[in-house]
Amino acid sequence: MKARDNRHIMAHRIHPTAIIESTVELGDDVEIGPFAYVGGAAKLGSGTRLHHHASVEGNTVLGRECEIYPYCSIGAKTQDLKYKGGNPGVRIGDHNVFREYVSVHGATNDGDYTTIGSHNTILASCHVAHDCRLGNHIIASNSVGLAGHVVVQDYVVLGAVCGVHQFCRIGTHAMVSAYAKVVQDIAPFFIADGQPAIIRAFNKIGLERRGFTPEQLDRVKQIYRILFREGLNRTQALEKLHAHADAGSAEFKHLLDFAAKCERGLAPGSNC
Repeated sequence: MKARDNRHIMAHRIHPTAIIESTVELGDDVEIGPFAYVGGAAKLGSGTRLHHHASVEGNTVLGRECEIYPYCSIGAKTQDLKYKGGNPGVRIGDHNVFREYVSVHGATNDGDYTTIGSHNTILASCHVAHDCRLGNHIIASNSVGLAGHVVVQDYVVLGAVCGVHQFCRIGTHAMVSAYAKVVQDIAPFFIADGQPAIIRAFNKIGLERRGFTPEQLDRVKQIYRILFREGLNRTQALEKLHAHADAGSAEFKHLLDFAAKCERGLAPGSNC
């Protein structure tokens, strides 16, 4: 349904000062507040709400029941100077919250997308740069900066004002502390802190909150000791993990798969 039809049918949910271009598609029960802007080829899913002065533009698809707080900018053109035109964009899932002044930029190359999954909470003044790929159930505290092509997997917690270098990856269930400077990949299940960030501990409390059993926690603890506490170099540690009796477990397999795809190197432990 095009924007013109939506304004006629659902005028009571669209403030008269909002600007909605005729090329926009709105789902059912979308709410758009005062002075908000929706433009380009943007599509808003059912039940999504834009607060006053929020903007969604460009080749952007926003899922169901998302909430965009004041002064957010979703879908603006990449800041990458390599941009050569075309129609890159943003793809965002359902039930996401973007607090005040968050910016999510489109990808750089024609046909590519910056992607964000579902059930994420992105707090005030965070920036998600071009070509980032975010999973699900992520919490990003205030003023987190994700440079281009960063990957953040599911259930990650990012502390306030941390920064992540381009092309770095943050593994599932990891936590990055406030003000950390991430310049290498952060392996799944662990807590990183420092400038540059290093692994300080395994994320025991976070994993318990996610329902990990004592057996699963013990396997993660073993991974942590082998990778970061036994004085092995990275090749030796990964070989030992591959040969471990629990190498077939979900925790070992996920860590080994993550390490196999590592291009920037794994962040070291605090005693490395």
